[in-house]
Amino acid sequence: MIQKSSGSGRRILTYPAIHPCDSISPSTLLNSLIDLGGDICSYKSKVFSVNQRNARETFRQIANLLLFLQEIRDTTPDLPHPVILSFSELHFTFQKIRCLLEDCTSDGTRAWMLVNSDRAANQFRIVIRGLATGLDVFPLSTVDMSNEAKDLVELIIRQARKASFEPDPDDKKAVKDVMRILNHFEEGIAPDPIEIRRILDYLGIHKWSSCNKEVKFLDSEIGTEFSNGENITKLELLCSLMGFMSYCRCVIFDTVDFESQHLNGQCSNISKDLKGINVDDLKCPISLEMMSDPVTLSSGHTYDRCSILKWFRSGNATCPKTGEKLTSTELVPNLVLKGMIQQYCAENGIPVVVSRGKNRDISRTVMAGSSAGEGAMKMLAGFLINKLVNGSREEMNKAAFEIRVLTKTSIFNRSCLVESGTIPHLLKQLLSEDSNTQENSIAALLNLSKHSKGKCVIVENEGLDLIVHVLRKGLKIEAQQHAAATLFYLASDEENRVLIGENPEAIPGLVELVKNENHHCKRNALVAIFGLLVHPENHWRVLASGVVPLLLNLLRDSEREDLVTDSLAILATLAEKIDGTVAILRRGALQLLVGILNTSTSRTGKEYCVSMLLALCVNGGLDVVARLVKIPSLMGSLYSQLSEGTSRASKKASAIIKILHQFYENNSSSASVTPVLPREQFVHVW
Repeated sequence: MIQKSSGSGRRILTYPAIHPCDSISPSTLLNSLIDLGGDICSYKSKVFSVNQRNARETFRQIANLLLFLQEIRDTTPDLPHPVILSFSELHFTFQKIRCLLEDCTSDGTRAWMLVNSDRAANQFRIVIRGLATGLDVFPLSTVDMSNEAKDLVELIIRQARKASFEPDPDDKKAVKDVMRILNHFEEGIAPDPIEIRRILDYLGIHKWSSCNKEVKFLDSEIGTEFSNGENITKLELLCSLMGFMSYCRCVIFDTVDFESQHLNGQCSNISKDLKGINVDDLKCPISLEMMSDPVTLSSGHTYDRCSILKWFRSGNATCPKTGEKLTSTELVPNLVLKGMIQQYCAENGIPVVVSRGKNRDISRTVMAGSSAGEGAMKMLAGFLINKLVNGSREEMNKAAFEIRVLTKTSIFNRSCLVESGTIPHLLKQLLSEDSNTQENSIAALLNLSKHSKGKCVIVENEGLDLIVHVLRKGLKIEAQQHAAATLFYLASDEENRVLIGENPEAIPGLVELVKNENHHCKRNALVAIFGLLVHPENHWRVLASGVVPLLLNLLRDSEREDLVTDSLAILATLAEKIDGTVAILRRGALQLLVGILNTSTSRTGKEYCVSMLLALCVNGGLDVVARLVKIPSLMGSLYSQLSEGTSRASKKASAIIKILHQFYENNSSSASVTPVLPREQFVHVW
């Protein structure tokens, strides 16, 4: 009956509740009410960042009501059916009270709850009035109870109706202080650190990780509001608060506590244990595909966002799984499940399919979202540069780390930090003897290399040689991994592809990284090599690095679909030229490629297989074709690509089929050639 709220199944400041079913017995409902009331009272021990006085009054009312309910349970074992209406209303209200208390005590949402303290106070008023409504319909005359209990009910009703639930004066003052600081950001005035600390102390935000939780929550809310596109004022306030909390995180807190994952190279184990998980639970009940953006309905069931939106657009207002009519079509992001899906896919080498409906679309971050947010970021950029130039070793490391965090998903932050001149100072840190500083600096540069001007600034400041230095001699494998990824983004520019290829250490360094056991290293190196092959002159350099036997061994040994696909992409590109074809054929790759084509579950991987086989046929001549004709399983796989493969795979499969058929027809008199299909099944596809 009672469902514990985890905080991830609903949005903050929403109060979903359901009425108990009509067939429930009075005693069962009463027991559930008492249990739920006890759950509410357990929040007394938690820290309330806002609305403390309203919470205390609510606890007092609930405690009185529990005395009444417990007396009923003790004295009236056979409750009359009419009490169900009252108990049902009380249960409904109790659920909302628990959600409200959870919001007021939740870590990571304190700044947002502060500026919405008046809204929360109004909700306290509403739910307490709900208690009075539920007790109003209680049939006192039909239940045997003491006069004291009846007097208590009447007292609760009177107090619930008269109680004044107003925002706490201290909350109001703190809100004014926050708004004043936001105005300072808009006007380009640096706020007083003492005033900022006073606000943070009031909210109970005493360490870096707590502040970071606030930033992550605000970023999540901004993404949701941006998708909805309804309340511009709310969106601006969220962006302003995020700028404020980001500023606090970087400026106010000198050290990053243990919950940080990268500052000292320690990665906290925040992942869930996926052992024994039922993979079907990660799939959408509608599409039967792995969910990329799971959302939960009011019925409690979870679907992929794009699938359930199609369901609604078709005119359905029910839960697809149960047929239950939905009380609301609100979609609540299921962040816990989304994290589990992403972890499962990462650990099993499954490419994550991104939902079109709600991507991790960072295009919304092109602008700061508010004048205060923009001002905060510009001030913060100057602060971080100063630390990179004049700070101690620890301060330099933290500054690089903060830039790394700020630029991970924000286009505006990247632009602001590029324009402010952080790149030259980060490049200098790549020669640091401190492994953490080097790693954080190259990771920050990786994020800044995604910005168009950032690429130019890196190259103009002789950054390529420094990045290749980290690739080859990085103090930590993570730094080398980030260096490879940085080269990949830099290689999106044609001039940079030429410069990287001409660096004698770049391509050999990437190939060496492919040999590393870490699959992230392998992946980053592979995609960087693939990007460099767009420039024709890099073709011979990649071949000369000895990458072909390395990739063929990876195809034989790796169980990760993403690494297999990336390896096939490189080999298919190399096979387009004769010297690449020769290198691949010398390693006896034909049977291996056909085997992958037969067994791979990746459409992209199959496409690269088909592309490579076609190139080998064209460049390798009749000898290659003769060997392929003798592989019985090949033709079936090729025909399946005509209907199941990508458009490019289909066209190239058609070309191979034509080549094989022509070869057989031209050599049909030769006894040495075993037909792939009976003659009557030959199909001319062109």
